[in-house]
Amino acid sequence: MATMKNVHGNTVDHLGEAIVAGRYSTGASIPPEPRLCEELGVSRTVIRESVKSLVAKGLVSTGPKVGTRVLPEDQWNWFDPDVILWKSKAGLTREFLRDLQELRRVVEPAAVRMAAERATAQDLADIASAFEGMRHAVEEGGDYVTNDLLFHQGLLRACHNRMMVQMGKALSALLRTSFEISTSRKDGPKLSLPLHRAVMEAVIAREPAKAEKAILVLIDGAHQDIEQVLSNRKKLPRLNVPASRLKAAAA
Repeated sequence: MATMKNVHGNTVDHLGEAIVAGRYSTGASIPPEPRLCEELGVSRTVIRESVKSLVAKGLVSTGPKVGTRVLPEDQWNWFDPDVILWKSKAGLTREFLRDLQELRRVVEPAAVRMAAERATAQDLADIASAFEGMRHAVEEGGDYVTNDLLFHQGLLRACHNRMMVQMGKALSALLRTSFEISTSRKDGPKLSLPLHRAVMEAVIAREPAKAEKAILVLIDGAHQDIEQVLSNRKKLPRLNVPASRLKAAAA
């Protein structure tokens, strides 16, 4: 059963990545079932179930005599984590990153306000643990980016609003890109650590306005980092490779 599930997941990923990467243009039909079966080495049942998954994600439509056709990007479900992952593998465009930055500036400050009001003891422990991981990476070397991501995901979970948490999944591609960019800047993590501490302490102290103000400082700093990369036409980091690691600080 697990193998069947893996085959289905791999087939959905293969077709989804091909569509999002533009290998099938808008309005074009994907290859017919027999050809896909032969190319991918799977059964017709797997192809049909995979197409149903792509329909649910808004990537394709099916109908008699017209086959399975690719829908325009504005009809894709951009809150689906798979769609975001496929987009990040294909390469995040400047327009897409700016869309995500605007969404982040709307969602995260509101979520942090709620977190300051609703966070449980476990939520606060998770956020503090992620912050400690960031501090350790700055001082002794290690994976700063992953802990930074855990910190922000913890804040979103702590707001206890299911819609916000779903938006957070869509934002994860932006957050990872942003953290990779900021981490590559000289002393970027070291300088951002006190800003993260200010957010955490405001949430722990149950001070919503202070927490919102602190997260906006972080967001606006990250926005400047990304805009500088975009304006200089520098290459954006790839998200389908492990996060970059910090070296231990010189004694």
